[in-house]
Amino acid sequence: MVSYEDAALLVALLPGDGIGPEVITQARRVLDALAIDGLTFEEALVGGAAYKSTGHPLPPETLDLAKRADAILFGAVGDPDCDALERHLRPEQAILGLRKELSLFANLRPATLFPELADASALRPEVATQIDMIIVRELNGDVYFGEKGMRKTADGKREGYDIMSYNEDEVRRIARVGFETAMARGKKLCSVDKANVLETSQLWRDVVIETHAEYPEVALSHMYVDNCAMQLVRNPGQFDVIVTGNLFGDILSDQASMCAGSIGMLPSASLDSNQKGLYEPIHGSAPDIAGQGKANPLATILSAAMMLRYSLNLPAMADRIDAAVAKALAAGARSPDLGGTMSTSEMGEAVLAALS
Repeated sequence: MVSYEDAALLVALLPGDGIGPEVITQARRVLDALAIDGLTFEEALVGGAAYKSTGHPLPPETLDLAKRADAILFGAVGDPDCDALERHLRPEQAILGLRKELSLFANLRPATLFPELADASALRPEVATQIDMIIVRELNGDVYFGEKGMRKTADGKREGYDIMSYNEDEVRRIARVGFETAMARGKKLCSVDKANVLETSQLWRDVVIETHAEYPEVALSHMYVDNCAMQLVRNPGQFDVIVTGNLFGDILSDQASMCAGSIGMLPSASLDSNQKGLYEPIHGSAPDIAGQGKANPLATILSAAMMLRYSLNLPAMADRIDAAVAKALAAGARSPDLGGTMSTSEMGEAVLAALS
């Protein structure tokens, strides 16, 4: 972790595909408005846009920039034009490649309901207003990175396979992130697995329990993933910090986003062991609305705030962004996903007005 008082800071901007460039533009406007001394930006291609230009979703130049940068602000990847490509050339491989090459093993996804958006949640307002949690998701293992392929069965039928696995070191390091996050909040951690069915989850639970000895102040509980999905709808207020694996975390965090009003509202941070991170909204590239000015940029703007807080050591600047977003919403700023009619740029303008 560094700060601009120590050295000039470089942020890699990777807009990507679909609505990625639109939302990144608004986040850049907000960061520029803060006028942070020494903060510089470099932009590079990634995802489908990179494939169409260079023949690969994560070109060497982009990876080099990501490695040089102090932090990465990422838009989205995904392009229907690339769906028929071999898997290693598809846009989504860019984000998986960045996670692997930069050792970004810990994904933090806060899910907090802004009071003004209680009516936008899929839940009853009295239930939705309880939501204030962080989901800590492991990013470098599980079925996403395990051996996978297509094969033929003995009778000639096609069969796909994806191997889920974790070793104890991988579980222990993400468990520690979960416990540390809980220590900074309400000292309550729920570990989510499927230990009644999966050996991978049994190891997960065993190692989390072992790691708990290092954090006796934290109240640890365990929950099966199917029950957790139900409880997020039934009683989300019971959760403070959830720690879980890659696959379960992907699904649960998207569910939590709708409980909190919209997938367009949730930011995320993907961190290495030194707090260098990649910051992105959890929504996808949304090609169906790309270029129409309908995308909600708030998740990306809030991701920029997380970047300032976690990787660039500028918490006061991060607080200013968070407060500006809350003020804009309180003043009635609403994009289509929140039941309003404001365009992507108009939402950005609302945050800028609140910031000033």
